[in-house]
Amino acid sequence: MSRVNVRALAISLGLVWSMAILLSGWCAPFGWCTDFVKMMSSVYIGFAPGFLGGIIGALWAFCDGALGGAILGWIYNFLADRF
Repeated sequence: MSRVNVRALAISLGLVWSMAILLSGWCAPFGWCTDFVKMMSSVYIGFAPGFLGGIIGALWAFCDGALGGAILGWIYNFLADRF
């Protein structure tokens, strides 16, 4: 089996998750994604509806998504080498 580039996976997942959080934070003042933003604001400190809150949430989400992607890539490579 081929191995996954862990760094590329981490950056990709970090970017995708941060864009999702950013857009939901920016859409929340217009009545969209309000429940999601309320739930995620309990996880990401400073994340709130609005421009600045969306940027703060996106920074947290990038770190969270990149860490998750790195762990996922590492586990995949570990299992691909074993089986």
